[in-house]
Amino acid sequence: METLRTADGFRRAAVAALIGLASMGVVGRAQDAPAKEEAPKAKVDPKINEQFQKRGNAKGFIERFESHDREVFAKRDAIVASLHLKPGMAVADVGAGSGLFTRLFAEKVGREGRVFAVDISKEFLDHIAEESKKREQSQVKTVQGSQDATNLAAGSVDLVFLSDVYHHFEDHEKMLASIHRALRPGGTLILIEFDRVEGKSSEFVLKHVRAGQAEFTKEIEAAGFAVDAKAPRPELSENFFARFRKIDEKAPATTP
Repeated sequence: METLRTADGFRRAAVAALIGLASMGVVGRAQDAPAKEEAPKAKVDPKINEQFQKRGNAKGFIERFESHDREVFAKRDAIVASLHLKPGMAVADVGAGSGLFTRLFAEKVGREGRVFAVDISKEFLDHIAEESKKREQSQVKTVQGSQDATNLAAGSVDLVFLSDVYHHFEDHEKMLASIHRALRPGGTLILIEFDRVEGKSSEFVLKHVRAGQAEFTKEIEAAGFAVDAKAPRPELSENFFARFRKIDEKAPATTP
């Protein structure tokens, strides 16, 4: 009899314990799995842009940038043609470097247009200013940029062009915000970048470029841009070409 009472006591204790657990939401479902930790995002090497700011380095880079071994140089005419530039447009060549595209843009927009050559290197900007003077391209204006701003006036350009420069942005969020401000409503952002693909890209690209097209696209969309997939694009193999449209902030609703 004592044994039965003891067993009955155990059963009652077990039932009580189960009721208590059920009230806490433990019984009837598996325990929540721990949150999956996101892989740390690759960061830009803080020394990546030092080479461009060292005095005397510009000449060597100008020769490298304007070499037929470089795809964007070899395909420069097709790239410019795909932009559909028109006389009178205002264009910003951000990370202008040697000024290769600055000069080509100036031919397309004409004297009534504007081309802003933006770079962090004063030597590059001095070279661009000198070449523009030789070619009598008074529509070209040089702008000293910084690591986190284009230093372009708000609403001053129709199109911003980035060629193999986005991966050099040390703070892409601030730079994209600066580009967004500089563009006029519905303005265009052109991105040409090394096509970084694991197992396919060269060792240089894999080490030098922090992410691939999908990640860069996500960052740009988050900054207030939409992909324009219907527009024409040049055939590139080492780089990818992407066109984005500025999404304008909605005007506040007005009450009647």
